[in-house]
This record gives sequence, C-alpha cells and structure tokens, in this order.
Amino acid sequence: MIAKVTTAALLGIDAFRIELEVDYSRSGLPAFTMVGLAEGAVKESKERVFSALKNSGFKLPPARITINLAPADVRKEGSSYDLPLALGLLCASGVIPPEKINNIFMAGELSLTGELKPINGALPLALKAREDQADKVMIPHDNAKEAAVVKEVSVYGIKSLGQAVEFLLGGEIIEPATFDMDELWQQGRNFFIDFSEVKGQDHGKRAIEIAAAGGHNLLLIGPPGSGKTMLAQRIPTILPPLSFEEALEVTKVYSVSGHLDPGQAMIVQRNFRSPHHTISDAGLIGGGHYPKPGEVSLAHRGVLFLDELPEFKKHVLEVLRQPLEDGEVTISRAVMSLKYPASFMLVAAMNPCPCGYLTDDQHVCVCTPVQVQRYRSKLSGPLLDRIDLHIEIPAVPYKDLKESRSSIDSETMSENIARARKIQEVRYKNLPFFTNSQLSGKWLNDFCSLGHAEHDFLENAVTSLGLSARAHVRILRLARTIADLEGEENVQTHHLSEAINYRSLDRQDQLGF
Repeated sequence: MIAKVTTAALLGIDAFRIELEVDYSRSGLPAFTMVGLAEGAVKESKERVFSALKNSGFKLPPARITINLAPADVRKEGSSYDLPLALGLLCASGVIPPEKINNIFMAGELSLTGELKPINGALPLALKAREDQADKVMIPHDNAKEAAVVKEVSVYGIKSLGQAVEFLLGGEIIEPATFDMDELWQQGRNFFIDFSEVKGQDHGKRAIEIAAAGGHNLLLIGPPGSGKTMLAQRIPTILPPLSFEEALEVTKVYSVSGHLDPGQAMIVQRNFRSPHHTISDAGLIGGGHYPKPGEVSLAHRGVLFLDELPEFKKHVLEVLRQPLEDGEVTISRAVMSLKYPASFMLVAAMNPCPCGYLTDDQHVCVCTPVQVQRYRSKLSGPLLDRIDLHIEIPAVPYKDLKESRSSIDSETMSENIARARKIQEVRYKNLPFFTNSQLSGKWLNDFCSLGHAEHDFLENAVTSLGLSARAHVRILRLARTIADLEGEENVQTHHLSEAINYRSLDRQDQLGF
C-alpha cells in the first residue's frame, strides 16, 4: 500500500512543499530504501522512527519499504521528517486511514521514546501551508505558538507520536494553538535601559537621533570609557516599533537558524547584535556547508554593532559592502544560491588610535603617526563611505558625571524620530523605499533639491575636504533627515553644515591622520 504525507523543506528563509511517499509491501524480502536526495540526518531518521514506533506501542510486520521524498532533485536535510515518516508508515500499513492525513502539513523530530522535539522553520512551514490552503498543521508542541502566528490555518501542537495518532483517529481532542498578539506587542516596548542613563554626550545623542530618524549607518570614535558602547546599546529603545510584516521577516530568519526560543511566538523587538571581532566572514555574512544566516541577517530590521571596528579582519569587514548597499545577502554554492534579508542599521565603534588617547585631553597619546595611519588604514575607503555619520565621542567631564540623570531620554528622542519617520512615510508613499538613507539616483535630486546658496556651500565643502561622490550623497541624505527632524520642507545651508560636521573621518587633519 502507498501512503502520501505532506511536509516542507527550507530554502533560505522560505519553505517549499515536500511529498513524502511510503510504499509498504509485504511481498519480497524485508528492506528499507530511501530516495529523493536525502542528507545524513534524514537517512538516520529510519533508526529514530522505528524505535519511536516500537516504544509507542506500534509493531509493524516485516515488509519491503520504499520512501520517496519528492521533488527528488532538491536536497533535504534536518530531522523534521521523522513525524511525517512515522505517520506515513502507519498509514501505509493500515493503522491510520489515508483520508485522515489528507491536506495536513506536518513536521517534527522524534526521540527514541516517541516524544516530539522542536524543529527549525516552523513559521515558514505554516506560511507554506496557508499558501497551499491546507486544513491543518501538526508540529511539535514547543513550535506551536510560533506557527500560530499564521491565523488562516489551524496549528496543532503535538507532544508525542502516540498523541498524534490518537488525534488523527479522533480519540483525543487538541485545541488549535493561540496567543495574545496585543500582549506580545506590549512586551516588545518594555526596555530596561534608557538614554537618560548616559551622562553627557549630548552631541553623540543628537547624532544617534539623526541616524535613527533616517536609518543611517553610524561610526562612533572616541577614547576608552567615553560611553560608545552604552550609546549603541540604547539605540533599539528609540527606533520605531516593528510592523507586523517586519516582525514576520525577522521571526522567519530566527526560526530557520534555530535562534527562536522554545515556546516563543514572534520577535517583536528590534534586535541588537554585537559579534566579537574574532568572527569569521561566514559567521558575519552567513554560509557554511549548509548555508545558514549570519549576524547581518540576525540583525535584520535591527542594529548590528561592531565594537573595536579596526580589530575585525579586513576581509571580514569588506563582505559588508553588499548588505549595506542592497539590504540582502546572496550566498552562492555549487548546487544552490540563497538570499537572506540583511536590512540593518550598522553602528560601529573605534578608538582614534591604537592606544586610544589621541583625542583625549586627559591622557597622553604614545602612538607614532605611522602607527596611527596603519591603524586607520584597516578601514577601507569604500567601507567608510557607506557609513553616513562619523562622530567623535569625547571623554565625559566630571561635571556631567556628577549629574544624577541626563535631560535627554529615550522617550523624547523616540517621539522626534517618529515624527521624522512619518514625514518620510508620507513623502515616499508608493516608492520602493521608506527612509532617507535609501535615497539614490533621481529620487535624491527630487527630494534633496538645493538652492544656489546651498549648492555653492556644498561645492566649497566637497572641494576643500576632497569628498568622494558617495560621501556627497551621504551628506545630502543626512541633510534631508536633519530638515525632517526640524519639520522643514527644503534642505537649507545650516542642514548641510551640520551634516558635514558628522563626517569626522573626511577631515583627517583634525584627527591627526
């Protein structure tokens, strides 16, 4: 007898339909054959499944068993095929009527005792089930809330193989998984840190407000202990809340990479990822033998913080160019090419020199000009051009340290940013972007048009500072964001002047380079 079970496989952050066919024949010598480009973990499912069946009280007579995973030309990996395989065997052997498993997507890893363990990619599987108009989704209990985000399909959390069989046969009633979306969104705005805790650094907070308002990348330059990391860690507290579509994108990335906590429904807070400077290029950008999302994708719609930027390997930093420009990462292998989303706000921090005290009035810098230049040269020009704001963060004077709290807090900054983002939302309605940091080409000319006085001012600045064409574009984008924060329709000279002041590394003589 032949049974067909529907499951799904992952390709990037999306799922595609897999038909698991089981041919169970009592004629001929007993054998077990699996075809359909199955990888090691899938082939090993035979041992797990038969042990789970035996320990769950199901005894299958010896038979010639052939398993086909269709389409046969796409690689299948992982342990999520255990549950479909076990139920397919029970259906093909006559324990479960075929009509009971029709139009049901199922996935799950089995232990030897028949208990179901959580899997990766439950949310993409549920989205695929909705696309194919399936009636039900059966997955491990720990993944149920994650998949229940897709409200158009009934999701059932299963704890064991025995419970799955009883549910299909009607012997046990299981309620579809649900969760409180409003409570979840409320939890997403609960932060335990605030910009009011950062004393002084008003200039840095202003720069961060501009960066967050326009979605710009940011580099903080200052001596050790000046508060660069404190400032960066609090950026998610002022960013606009994730929309449902954005939260869905982020949750899919975390789901397929295995970073979603058991029982967690969605990622509703903008992520802050801070990898160590010893990270490899595959760890940062994604990859591996079986490509997985890297830190840039885990920071999607959030903040990627690179502390001690010059300490990162140069070839690791250079792979950031594509995601910074395109908002996605393409990982190519001989048999496939995958795309992962990587639209993030890059925030980096560095010392002005190897010892860290080049710009500190309270300490003596012991670095030679050659050492400073070598340290600075670890960052390529093309990478720096992709960072809109270069901000000096000086050491905090004692008069600021003795204050109990700063007058600038996250709530005030968040309100200013929300107003500026609303202006951009209206301005870029029906366009393929939604923040000033994405302006380019003809849109840059249309939305950042300058008068004669502004053109003359910017021409003098570009000529005297030797700015590149990309730096010129960054200045226009920054000026547009500054004007939006002030509620101004046109970009004016003082907006351009402030924007140029946020390009510290373009004024190398002031930093001693």
